[in-house]
Amino acid sequence: MRLYSGKVGAIASDSVKELLAAGQIECESPREVEKDIAAVLSNYVKLEQEVLEQARDWQQRRNLPPSELPRLRRAAAEQKGIKIGEDTLDFLLDQVVEMLLHSGNVDEVFAEDHELRRTMGKIFKKHMAADEELEQEIRSKLKHVQEGTSTWEVEYQRMKEEIRRRKGL
Repeated sequence: MRLYSGKVGAIASDSVKELLAAGQIECESPREVEKDIAAVLSNYVKLEQEVLEQARDWQQRRNLPPSELPRLRRAAAEQKGIKIGEDTLDFLLDQVVEMLLHSGNVDEVFAEDHELRRTMGKIFKKHMAADEELEQEIRSKLKHVQEGTSTWEVEYQRMKEEIRRRKGL
């Protein structure tokens, strides 16, 4: 799962609405809590981009093949202290729960950590599932190109950027 910057506002807004509706938090200014959550998520997006840039830099400096990029990304993420890939959702939920417990904009937290995580987890999964949908759409449009070829790589990236731009991801 991947967090796109275009989804940050929607995730923050939906999370606060759901937490308030479930009576799990109390606050005077829900907009400020949304901004707090959005700040946590935006920071993660920024750090994830820095990790990717660092991994690409390492790849170029060491003249490594593209197949090494995932390994380098994991190493760069570990160095920055963030989680990527399968661990992204748990990492983000931990960060947001921690922020809710320490935010001056949240008057009271009535739920246990695991309840907060469960409530927000559904929302995060819904919005972050765009990655899987994006992958399926790209592959369906590139049926005519043999996977693994240089043509595939070029067309895949081009199609990915086009679809992301169109969907605002």
